Amino acid sequence: MKILMLSWEYPPRIIGGISRVVYDLAQNLAKYGNEVHVVTCWEPGTEEFEKDKYVIVHRVHVYNNASNNFVEWVMQLNFAMLEYAVKLADKTGFDLIHGHDWLVAYASRVLKVTFSLPLITTIHATEYGRNCGIHNDLQRTINSIERWLIKESDSLVVNSEYMYKELLAVYNADAAKLKIIQNGVNLKKFDNIPSDLAFRQNYASSNEKIVFFVGRLVNEKGVHVLLNAIPKILCNYNDVKFVIAGKGPCLNNLIELSRELDILHKVYFTGFVSEEVLLKLYKCSNIAVFPSTYEPFGIVALEGMVAGIPVVVSDVGGLSEIVNHREDGMKFFSENSNSLADSILELLKDTVLSESISAKAIQKVQELYNWDSITDAMLKEYVRVISQYKSRGE
Repeated sequence: MKILMLSWEYPPRIIGGISRVVYDLAQNLAKYGNEVHVVTCWEPGTEEFEKDKYVIVHRVHVYNNASNNFVEWVMQLNFAMLEYAVKLADKTGFDLIHGHDWLVAYASRVLKVTFSLPLITTIHATEYGRNCGIHNDLQRTINSIERWLIKESDSLVVNSEYMYKELLAVYNADAAKLKIIQNGVNLKKFDNIPSDLAFRQNYASSNEKIVFFVGRLVNEKGVHVLLNAIPKILCNYNDVKFVIAGKGPCLNNLIELSRELDILHKVYFTGFVSEEVLLKLYKCSNIAVFPSTYEPFGIVALEGMVAGIPVVVSDVGGLSEIVNHREDGMKFFSENSNSLADSILELLKDTVLSESISAKAIQKVQELYNWDSITDAMLKEYVRVISQYKSRGE
């Protein structure tokens, strides 16, 4: 099978979770013997064309990369993708197009119509969900593109029961198009990554346990909820350091909140970290916390589980579906800092519980979130959609 995949991010360009999902899915599809081409966005330091292990990667230049208008920039990206992908599709003869989110909606739809190919779209998140509704013109624009894309796609892949229900309720999606295929994680991601004590001392003293967060510093990731939990934690357990990895528009506000709470000496904001540093941080941490207020899936929770440390997650969206409380992780009431503090404190004080949770979490991930079974499910959906598309004579 020849697959054309469109995504605005692909490693080493990592903006959010889409990049990792696209990478792992594309690599595993190609490893199964399929010819997979990924058309994505070029950025400095990346190759315009390369064979990345099993996958053929094409990176296009955005015409007006300096645009301050995000929707305009996305349109420019779609124009560049189309200009390149039309020639590529004409030469290659693809069996289907797989687009990822609204950011590639226009290019995906034009290619679908031009080459009479089925369009599978993975909806990773929605503008409505990220913002708890639609409140301004930018959000209305993105929401309208998402609604149009959902209507025009032949198959809609979502990664959780939560997202399935959201697309039905908010976008009135056709249930016959919807398919739940969960994200996975590379089970060998932390092989040969040691717990580096010298590296660890860059972030915490030897007597301090590390509570770790990684993600974009935006409101829906809930870092403010974690910061507000820290004073209670420190009153009951002082030998702990909170390491927050990532960048985003909320960074300065979060630093200021830490200062107001008088906890800045116990919080380490790393900024953006490379994949190498990220893996080491996971391995030298004692607890991973993901306090999102909106999270369609939560692949970072799976990474924490594979790293062998207990995870604490809010009881929202896909995160709530991944974790069973006090069995393979801890769950707290969303946006409730007091509840979050209690979960973290229990793990800090109870080594037996922490070890039990970590062991069961690894077993769960191996059984449910391995890329082999997920890739098999995606291939079956591809075959179903291609067959249905041909039967309609399209």
